[in-house]
Amino acid sequence: MKVVDAAAVDALLDPRGLADALATAFRGDIVVPPRHHHDMERPGDEATLLLMPAWTGPTVEPAYFGTKIVSIFRNNASRGLPSVLGTYMLNDGASGLPLAAIDGTRITTWRTAAASALAARSLARPDARRMVMVGAGALAPFLIRAHAAERPLADIALWNHRPDRAMAVAADLAAAGLPVRAVTDLEAAVREADIVSCATLSVEPLVRGDWLRPGTHLDLVGAYKPTMRETDDACVRRASLFCDTRAGALKEGGDLAIPIAAGIVQAADVKGDLFDLARGTHPGRGSPDEITLFKSVGTAIEDLAAAILVWNRLDRAPR
Repeated sequence: MKVVDAAAVDALLDPRGLADALATAFRGDIVVPPRHHHDMERPGDEATLLLMPAWTGPTVEPAYFGTKIVSIFRNNASRGLPSVLGTYMLNDGASGLPLAAIDGTRITTWRTAAASALAARSLARPDARRMVMVGAGALAPFLIRAHAAERPLADIALWNHRPDRAMAVAADLAAAGLPVRAVTDLEAAVREADIVSCATLSVEPLVRGDWLRPGTHLDLVGAYKPTMRETDDACVRRASLFCDTRAGALKEGGDLAIPIAAGIVQAADVKGDLFDLARGTHPGRGSPDEITLFKSVGTAIEDLAAAILVWNRLDRAPR
């Protein structure tokens, strides 16, 4: 069994290649049982344990199965650690042989960003040039790179509740050649944006619906629990609603779960998910002025697709 650390994952994956792999996975035959979601009581912290299994169906060769074991500790920033930590175990689907233990945190960040990029292929305007990234945590650089790989973005504003963090991340990305700048006025940045990507642990709305101009695409990645949200009811009312999977996003992510529970919108108002977009059963954006909203909570389909891509490229990587 091989051990694949974060640096190796970074060397093996690229944003567009992974988005393509996710598209293939959502079109294909992958079995995903319900994930195990356990809240763990910890003194002075909120902690969650996630177990996410998946396997390729009987029509897929070669066959694989895998499980991601993830912990989420909200206060890890104060410890100098990422909020999300985990390991992905990839196995041969024909024999059960363990193939690789892959850094699960890195798999999560890569596949989450790739899912947003895949959705944006259908939901963001083709001429989108301005983006705002809300949140400067571990996911932010991956989301920025993933969206920039799909659109020739000319301006990327980065906002964070701690401005010093936004400035540091923006400086690193700008040094790498991306047009990223830190901002402190979130409303002004959103009003100018074509794509608004959010990846925070907020429990209160950060983005307001009356800030959105026609044609905006909302990409909501944070707020992974039904008590958390990054957008207000006006965003949901104004937007055409999409998600990664209905089974997860309508119940687990507060940006949809809260307004559905309040009767602001209905589950039936969600027009499509990544299965529909990848398979072409829903065309995605219908007009240049349409506001679109994509809510992502993650699915084991994405993890397995990313792990298989890592494994296949690892096998071909120069020794």
